[in-house]
Amino acid sequence: MLTKCLDCLANIKVDKVAVFVGGVLFGTAGLKVLGSKDAKKAYVQGTAAVLRAKDCVMQATTNVQENAEDILAEAKQINEERYAMEKNSVETAEEAVEE
Repeated sequence: MLTKCLDCLANIKVDKVAVFVGGVLFGTAGLKVLGSKDAKKAYVQGTAAVLRAKDCVMQATTNVQENAEDILAEAKQINEERYAMEKNSVETAEEAVEE
């Protein structure tokens, strides 16, 4: 039985065990770091920066949308004026042909 246990120990690869133990230690230390007051402060600052960026993007979007509405309204007005001028010139041409 002792020989079987020694055979099992001989088959264990030390480098893989070391990586596993290192991962466990790093994970445990990482959880401590992520839950610290400094980490919380960093989370708050990061969230505040994201909210500021969101406000900036929303303001830019609103400006672009307002400009697009103005452009569309002016384009419609130009087309209406052009159609009116074309209609008048067609009517004038028809009147000239009738005379």
